Amino acid sequence: MDNYYSLLGVSQTASEREIKTAFREQAKRLHPDIAGTDAGEKMRRLIAAYQALSDRARRFEYDRAYSRFVGKDGFNYRNFLMEKGDPESRAKLVFFDFLHLEDDEAIERWTKAGGLRFRLEDYLDREDWMDCSFILAEELEKRNRSYEAFVLLVCLIREERRKPYFKHFTEEIEALLRDIVRFHLKNAVDRETYAECLEILLSLGFRAKDENRWLKSLSETLLELGDAKNAENVLREARSRFPGKKPPKTGRSR
Repeated sequence: MDNYYSLLGVSQTASEREIKTAFREQAKRLHPDIAGTDAGEKMRRLIAAYQALSDRARRFEYDRAYSRFVGKDGFNYRNFLMEKGDPESRAKLVFFDFLHLEDDEAIERWTKAGGLRFRLEDYLDREDWMDCSFILAEELEKRNRSYEAFVLLVCLIREERRKPYFKHFTEEIEALLRDIVRFHLKNAVDRETYAECLEILLSLGFRAKDENRWLKSLSETLLELGDAKNAENVLREARSRFPGKKPPKTGRSR
């Protein structure tokens, strides 16, 4: 199974320029005019590897997770985990497959194990759980499974607030959560669930600009649910929290 570096054909000490050059060379070989129409999956994996290694923060997180979790020379760790088959081994196998670009297989394995009911934090070390959950959330969002991605990211951010681990990488996690809420979540769940998600977001301690926007969305959603009283209460909270900001309107939804 390939890791990001072997897929690009570079060493773990490769420079950004070497990674970019290797990606271009590999991409040329996988062009449909050369490799045919069956190269689509290989190109997808190549792009995923390049996107991770060409970004310093992502590369740092990948190196940290890979060296800690997969560095087991001379031993078929994947077969070992598959043979054991217990919940802890299944959780570790999900992470192992993600680190080797077997994203579809990892997600299928996680889903069959129970999805959100299969709590990775019960079976993985804290660092492995947090790394795996972020990769899982990214891949779920790509597959339009926005609510599951939302739940995982909320858990990560709560844990990060409690005891920092990602540190400089936290901004990327928060950005992904904001994008899910802004562009996809409302259409992925019913109105009651959406309102609950907004209330959860408001408890996480985001920047004022985000919270003001979420209060507006919450007020609008409560109106859609016929709860005018609580919609007005949310407006009062917005005015109390952000007295210098323009109060959100409730006449129409976003």
